[in-house]
Amino acid sequence: MKKLGLFRHAKSDWGASDMRDFDRGLNARGRRGARLMGDHIRRQNVGWDLLLASPAERVRNTLEEAAIGLEPEWEKQLYLASSDSICDVLRARGKDAEAIFLAGHNPALGDMILELVAGSAENALFDEAKIKFPTATFAILELDIEQWADLRSECGRLVHFTRPRDLDAELGPQD
Repeated sequence: MKKLGLFRHAKSDWGASDMRDFDRGLNARGRRGARLMGDHIRRQNVGWDLLLASPAERVRNTLEEAAIGLEPEWEKQLYLASSDSICDVLRARGKDAEAIFLAGHNPALGDMILELVAGSAENALFDEAKIKFPTATFAILELDIEQWADLRSECGRLVHFTRPRDLDAELGPQD
């Protein structure tokens, strides 16, 4: 059994329209959400073995604000990657890790849940996750695999799904 944590970057700053997508940081709401989610993630007491992250500025800023206590390994393949590309990275980089924490972008993180959760394992958390994987959302999947090289569709179940708005209503959708 392996564990996979998925953490989407927090709200990014769209204020500088001349900035490349890769270089966008976080806005104030994003920094607040990242700190809140970092506290929440630490309280889960998962012994993460490896943190793989997109090197995009908004992911870097999210992890810095969240301060989850693990040094990221920047993986450029994770920048705006597809779920298939993410699975390839996990298969290649997972090695002996029991629990991998991955920080990146949507739609791929939401797609990972849809791809990895077995139909027989769908639950109320899955029902929420399939609607939307908002910014700064954190999820944990338990995967029925012995090695990361065995990662395949429908090998897991969603055991944790928390959005910033679940912890602070002010961080919910804006009208």
